[in-house]
Amino acid sequence: MGRHGENIRRRNDGRWEGRYKAFDKKKGRYIYRSVYGRAYEEAKEKLTKAKLGLTYQLEKKQRREEADSQKSAASSSLMLPFSHAAEEWLEEIQEKRKYSTYVKYYTVYKIHLANVVGSCSLSSASSAELEKKIFDHISEGARSESLRKSIYCVVNQVLRFANIKYSLGIPLLENPSIKPKKKTVAILSKAEQARLFSGIYHETDKYKIAVLLCLHTGLRLGELCALQWSDLDFHTMTLLVNRTVQRITVQQCQQAARTFLLESEPKSESSRRTIPLTAEMVELLAQLKGSQPYIFGGNKPLEPRTMQYWFQRIGKEAGIHGRSFHILRHTFATNCIENHMDVKSLSEILGHSDVKITLNRYVHPTMDAKRKQLGVLLDFYGQICGQAVQKRTYL
Repeated sequence: MGRHGENIRRRNDGRWEGRYKAFDKKKGRYIYRSVYGRAYEEAKEKLTKAKLGLTYQLEKKQRREEADSQKSAASSSLMLPFSHAAEEWLEEIQEKRKYSTYVKYYTVYKIHLANVVGSCSLSSASSAELEKKIFDHISEGARSESLRKSIYCVVNQVLRFANIKYSLGIPLLENPSIKPKKKTVAILSKAEQARLFSGIYHETDKYKIAVLLCLHTGLRLGELCALQWSDLDFHTMTLLVNRTVQRITVQQCQQAARTFLLESEPKSESSRRTIPLTAEMVELLAQLKGSQPYIFGGNKPLEPRTMQYWFQRIGKEAGIHGRSFHILRHTFATNCIENHMDVKSLSEILGHSDVKITLNRYVHPTMDAKRKQLGVLLDFYGQICGQAVQKRTYL
């Protein structure tokens, strides 16, 4: 008599028989097979092992079929053009990244990659073909170090996206180590600063006050142009930096482009900061106070290009030519260091995430500062010489 639901029964000869279904390759259909035992437990154990063996074989077959399917899909995906993966990647990051970051990536791809490697298949990304095309494109135009890094960054992000979406194993490109030319970052000399201050205080207006504010705080141009009266606390004499503005270029195609003014959050979390102001600076800013929300722009942020123009004009009146607005930030940082401000405080005022950035990028000791430091060493040598003379006298 069989056990219900187990397909095990006792035969007339006293043995127990367990039956299970298996596929017969020769017959091309499923058939029943049997296992036998002298006792019910023995038959059940054999039946369980037989079924487990079938399950293992079935799972093994399924895994093999899935692997073949994935291999086939991967092989098919490798034939997709680079442009296909790039467009999908751009669409995905459009909502996930800051708009200014998205526009930067979009522009880099459209100008420097779409026509160069857009038609290349993803399979070529695993060879030297893609890398050579990109390297040749960069070399031909003598691209800047920053742009070169951006190009490789976009390529690798597209490849990483394709690897995840299509289950590929394309290696990322290695950014070739090309030693960039060291740029000498200039600051305003003491004489230039004196002439600039003289021109600012001779006849003050909002643009001159804006220049003066940067010399007192090291604000970036975009941060200055986006300042609102709500960011200025007259009681605590502090300035909150929590937004920036920049003119974004959107490349529609190789020939046409459009620009617009974008107000957004600061470039990083460390850029969001509170800066103390001097009483004199607060008093000068108070002279500009009005009903409009923006300190220097009125009803909207001040156009950075407008501020650049006025800085050039103010500088020309002071006998300073060909300097960019960013020189004010460099000059502020150098002045702070030369007047013994601790680097950590300066780093936070500038909105840097690491003091190394402050030291390596914005602190440029002047010849006077170097001479002063060597003067300290001379005094030290003088003390040693004095001690040596005293010893000789006593001897």
